[in-house]
Amino acid sequence: KEVGNRQAFPDVEPGFMRDLLPSDAPKAGESWEDVYSDIERVVMKGMTHWNASGFFGYFPAASSFPGLLADILCGGATCVGFTWVASPSCTEMETVMMDWLAKALNLPQCFIHGGHGPGGGVIQGTASESTLITLIAARSKVISRELSRDPNLSMYDVLSRMVVYTSNCSHSSVERAGLLAMIKIRKLDAGREGVLRGKTLQEAIDEDKKNNKIPTFVCATLGTTSCCSYDNVDEIGRICEIEDIWLHIDAAYAGTALICPEFRHIADGIQRSTSFNFNPHKWLMVNFDCSALWVRDSSYLSNSAKVNALYLEHETQQTTIDYQHWQIPLERRYRSLKIWFVLRMVGIDGLQSHIRRGVAEAKYFESLVRKDERFEIVFPVTLGLVCLKLKRPGLNLEENSINKELNRKIQDDRRIHLVPSTVHGIYFLRVATGSVNCSRQALDN
Repeated sequence: KEVGNRQAFPDVEPGFMRDLLPSDAPKAGESWEDVYSDIERVVMKGMTHWNASGFFGYFPAASSFPGLLADILCGGATCVGFTWVASPSCTEMETVMMDWLAKALNLPQCFIHGGHGPGGGVIQGTASESTLITLIAARSKVISRELSRDPNLSMYDVLSRMVVYTSNCSHSSVERAGLLAMIKIRKLDAGREGVLRGKTLQEAIDEDKKNNKIPTFVCATLGTTSCCSYDNVDEIGRICEIEDIWLHIDAAYAGTALICPEFRHIADGIQRSTSFNFNPHKWLMVNFDCSALWVRDSSYLSNSAKVNALYLEHETQQTTIDYQHWQIPLERRYRSLKIWFVLRMVGIDGLQSHIRRGVAEAKYFESLVRKDERFEIVFPVTLGLVCLKLKRPGLNLEENSINKELNRKIQDDRRIHLVPSTVHGIYFLRVATGSVNCSRQALDN
């Protein structure tokens, strides 16, 4: 709560830390009292406070007392749970917690461990990791398929023909995943509303197939970062089923809202997806880092980059999950403790109330904007994001100019912190509600 009263963005300039710290590490250890006395002067001085009441940038960074307690226990337990033997508790808690989350969000049964098929869930660090690891899995699947059809092909022949599809409103991490996986990315036009439709995808696939390309992976977004729009997953999913293309759903922000029945319509068609990801560390009161990923067939994840070393083998590896094969790194923290603590101490009812409060705050701020003739709402307010801009009769370029100037003045003032975005050349400001210290009083101010 004390953080809520702090200034959202600090009064510092790049390089400030050099003046606060000595040039070399101390030779002898110092007391905790000395270190503690420097926390405010050194650490807090340069913090952007994501849970300050004046922070409306990006999307919320979840935080809660239960999550903090779990993080402390996680650090104290010194767990590195890459295999079941490395930490049976870590592995099995994660398996159960991913099932708890899947059921709370009403996800398809195919994503539940021990459900209908070989699917299951795993905790990644971020949505960026989730997109990358699923793209690598899809790449491996397609290479194996194409080489089995034509043994004369090389892996590089197949790789050079692969194509990934996403919308021009998707997160930058999708493009980055394509660069890392060395696969061409096609950004498809999501239209004025920021929604990728099936027709647009089908036309791109047909064009690429005529040019001997291999459609490999589609990343659809539920709750885009720019404007919280939703790709038409049902239309896209039907096409991916017919074309045998991996469909990954990036619901990093909006996925949390599925815990409330009234918001589940945004995920219509999710049963057609190959993988699904959302970030509990954005809006589900689970402290960073915690990104939940589910896959329909976990073997594609575990086989895409499996390396067996004798020192990692154990007697139960044929009957237990080794999450080292479900992720990019080897080591992993006991992150499922945070989910367990939050679900037990806050409960489904409490989390639903938290989400509904964030949406209500956004609707309230929308009403304030609509009463002010200087501003207009740019996109529909569906969850906890309000996109607005100053009005100016005439050219969009003139509107963009005055809105950029408004953003500059807000950043210089530093009492509140928000970030801008552009969709179809329109520059606007984003106000994200839903943080633990957001309130109507803060929005009024």
